Amino acid sequence: MMEVKANLSDSHSNSSGEESFQELFKQHYSLVVRKALVIVKEQALAEDIAQEVFVKLYHADRKAIENIQGWLTKVAVTTAYNHIRTEKRHHARQEKQKRFGKNAVGSVEDRYLELEDAQEVQKVLLKLSERDRDILIMKYSGYSYEEIAQSNGLEKISIGTLLARAKKRFRDFYAEERGDDQ
Repeated sequence: MMEVKANLSDSHSNSSGEESFQELFKQHYSLVVRKALVIVKEQALAEDIAQEVFVKLYHADRKAIENIQGWLTKVAVTTAYNHIRTEKRHHARQEKQKRFGKNAVGSVEDRYLELEDAQEVQKVLLKLSERDRDILIMKYSGYSYEEIAQSNGLEKISIGTLLARAKKRFRDFYAEERGDDQ
C-alpha cells in the first residue's frame, strides 16, 4: 500500500500539484455532480460518477488539458452515459436469465406443446422452396442481408423483398397446416 501512495505522489511530485488538484476538486466538484445528475437522475450515483471523473483527472496529465472545466464536463457526461449503458446491459442480461429460468422449469405439457409447434414449423419449412427456406433460416439465425445474399448467390438489395415474400408464404402454409381460416 505504501508503494502505491509513493507512486501516486511521484507522478505529481511536488506538494503544489497536490494542492492544485484539491483546488480543482473544490472548484469544480459541484459542476461535475450537476452534469452527471442531469443524466443519471440520482444524487448518490451522480456523486459516485463525479468521484470517478476526478480520479481520471488525478491520473491525467493536467498540463496537457487546455480547458479543465470543459474536460471535466465531457468526461462527466461520457462516464454517466457509460454507466447507463452498462446498467441497461446488466438489466437485459438479468431479464434474459429470468426468462430462461422460467422456460427451464416449465411443465411437461409446456415442453410437449413447444415440441409440437417446432414440428409444425419444420413441416411448413419443408413445403417452402429451398431458397425461401434457406433465407428464412439464415435470417432468423442472425445472418446479415449481405451474408444471406452471398450464400445464396443473390443481390443484397433483393434480400428484403425475398424475405418478405418467403415470410408471407410461410404464414400461408402455417395457417393451412393448423387449419386456420384466413
